[in-house]
Amino acid sequence: MALLMVPAGLGGCRDTPAEPVPIRIATGSPTAVYHAFGQSLAAILNRELPHVQASVVVTAASAANVRLVGSSQAELGFTQADVLETGPTGDPPVVAVARVYDDLLHLVTTADGPIQTIADLRGRRVSVGAPGSGTEITATRLLTVAQLDDVAVDRRPLNLDESVEALHAGRIDAFFFSGGLPVRAVEQLAATVATRIVDLGEWIEPLRRNYPEVYVSRDIPRSVYGVEPVTTVANPNYLIVRADLPYALVHEVTRLLMERRAELAAAHPAAGRMSTRSAIATTPLPLHPGAAAWYRETKP
Repeated sequence: MALLMVPAGLGGCRDTPAEPVPIRIATGSPTAVYHAFGQSLAAILNRELPHVQASVVVTAASAANVRLVGSSQAELGFTQADVLETGPTGDPPVVAVARVYDDLLHLVTTADGPIQTIADLRGRRVSVGAPGSGTEITATRLLTVAQLDDVAVDRRPLNLDESVEALHAGRIDAFFFSGGLPVRAVEQLAATVATRIVDLGEWIEPLRRNYPEVYVSRDIPRSVYGVEPVTTVANPNYLIVRADLPYALVHEVTRLLMERRAELAAAHPAAGRMSTRSAIATTPLPLHPGAAAWYRETKP
């Protein structure tokens, strides 16, 4: 009884519960890797960090995500490396938490169609990705290197879902999309329509000559989509963060990102390819101090 007899006025001395810290994660299309990865990460943060309220923002992907994080409209986001500025930027508003996996550029068409090489895109209707996406940047660079300008190719600015629907309906002849394996929308398309993914292996070195230290060669094996295996262009993918986010918060986000890899991989296999060894390779972005500290503390 005595414990329940609180003197009048003491109630006002109690600490008011702090408002939860919002963590908005800028992702991409609902059927692409960023979104699946972001949803799983948000669930982990909400479960394990009581002071955090994490949510996912659907965006046009990489370039839009960099802009949103840099302008404080999101706290975390995913981006391809080729979207980032490569020159000195002073104090950047955006820094890195980790390199998470590689994005592979898909050039998707129908198996019975005429497009077998990138040269066959001449005169065709081709989706180059949504405005503000990493796909748009990589595809535009590739078409430039292949000397296929805006006159040579009828370019359409469609997102992934729009591209799949348009190809299925015959409104476009092919589409580009850059994402981690497997891209579920491409997987679903290949399960219903005879699909071809065009080999882009011969264009990796020309791209590297023009844009050094970004692009690498990766294979898409038959086991991913059940189509002929190809070699394509890939570039690193980063989880980025606002530079002014508190040290302790980013330290915890980094810890959970790396310690919950199995759970993240259950949401999408691409997340399972992270490692502490590769995570720190985030050129041209520096690591956030909170992230850098966690990697130093856990170094074997």
